[in-house]
Amino acid sequence: MGRYRRQMYEEYGHEFSNDESFNLAYKKVKRIKGFYSHLKVYIIVNAIIIISNLNRHYIGNHFELRGFQDWETYSTAFYWGIALVIHAFTVFGPDIFFGKDWEQKEIQKYMDKDAQNKNKWE
Repeated sequence: MGRYRRQMYEEYGHEFSNDESFNLAYKKVKRIKGFYSHLKVYIIVNAIIIISNLNRHYIGNHFELRGFQDWETYSTAFYWGIALVIHAFTVFGPDIFFGKDWEQKEIQKYMDKDAQNKNKWE
């Protein structure tokens, strides 16, 4: 148990013990934290892979660029990136681009625009 959560349970444990919204919020924060940990590991590991590939293709005083065109250099980042995108959709939900109120806002925007165009000619 994290230090912050332990401290909250010690101070307010009797209030949060049956609070469903606190438990849901805690699980959501935990999932987001897990996603950012996954992203951090993804960046570190793929940076190491690409840098090691750089060192392998350093010849004399120049880099041999042929190594950057190899599929093996980027295949791990590509497939792991697909898994990372799937993880992001599971954490942030399908509303990551279009929020819950997006459709309502767009409808209202077009209705307002239409009303302005009607009033412009009157």
